[in-house]
This record gives sequence, C-alpha cells and structure tokens, in this order.
Amino acid sequence: MSNTLNNYFHRETEASAASFAEEGHPPFQTEVEHNRSTPSTMAKRLYHNASERDRRKKINTLYSTLRSLLPKADQAEKLSVPDTVSCMLKYIPELEQQVEVLIQKKEELISRISTQGEQIHQENQRTIVGRSSLSAVSANWLNDNEVMIQISIYKVHKSPLADILLNLEKDGFLVLNASSFECFGGRIFHNLHLQVCVMLFVNCFLPSKLKVNG
Repeated sequence: MSNTLNNYFHRETEASAASFAEEGHPPFQTEVEHNRSTPSTMAKRLYHNASERDRRKKINTLYSTLRSLLPKADQAEKLSVPDTVSCMLKYIPELEQQVEVLIQKKEELISRISTQGEQIHQENQRTIVGRSSLSAVSANWLNDNEVMIQISIYKVHKSPLADILLNLEKDGFLVLNASSFECFGGRIFHNLHLQVCVMLFVNCFLPSKLKVNG
C-alpha cells in the first residue's frame, strides 16, 4: 500500500513539474541558471553589434575613398557598391595605360634634354676654339731694326689693314711694305715689313698695337 502511494505521489510530482514547465514556468534552479547567464549573453550581443557597426563603418569609408578615385563624371552619380567596384575595375587599366604613356614621354624628354645639353656643350667648345683661333700674330726679326709681322684674321673680323697701319705709323713705326691675301676658309693674312728705331717698342709696345680684339 505504501509503495503504491509513493509511486502515486512521485508520478503526481513529475506531472506537476512537467505541467509547470509547459506553462512557461521552469523549475527554480533552471530560472536561476538562466538569470546568471543573461548578463554574459547580453554583453556578447552588445559587443557583437558594436563590432558589426565598426566593420560596416570601415567598409563604407573604404568604398567612399574608392569612389573618390574615380573620374569626376562617375563621382557625380550615386553609384552603388557593386557599380563602384565595376567602374574601378574598368578604370584601373586606363590608369595603367596613362602611366605607361607618361613614362614614355618622360624618357623622351630626358633623352631630348640630354641631346640638347650635349649639342650646347659642343657648340660652346667650338665657340671657344673659334675665338681662340680667330686671330694670330707672329714676328720675325730681319735685322736689328727691321721686323716682319704676319697677322692672321678671319674675314668677318673687323680689323682693316688701313687701321692697323695708321696706328703703327702714329706710334713711330715706319711701314716699309705691306701685303694681304685671302685663303680658303675666309682667313686673311697681312704681311707687314716694319722698321723700328728702338728695340723697346718691339718688345713691349708693338704686341699691344697689333692685338686684335675677339
């Protein structure tokens, strides 16, 4: 009889607990465990939501930066994310071609500058050599008071023979003979036969009088 009652009360207890649970009223221990886990679950959910917001914000910033790199015409339109990516994929090859063209122009410009610099340098060297060889004067003594002077200048040089002789006569030199001839290349030679009375004039004064300005 006691065993029958115990079994009866045991079944009733289990049935009551099951009925209580089905009505949304879990046992006390289960409710305590649920209350203990709720703050941790909420914290994880809040952290997940915050992380998701940060992730979306970073993605939007990246897409905005990507959109700003597109041509002005595409920037004026409100492109979606897929359209932005599609436009950028088309725009990148165009940029690569433009970069190649600019690199080629840069190399051509550097080569042109180098060539022009070399030409200018060579022209300067020729000018220096030309100026140094523009005129030449040599003197050969015939005796103690006579000297033969030879002056070599280019035809374009403005040093007429008459002016040279006039300056020599003003300084006391006697012109015994003078001749000129032109050779190939536009160079003119003046041969002067002079008589001097003082050796000092030939050694010190004559070279300055025969000097031809470049």
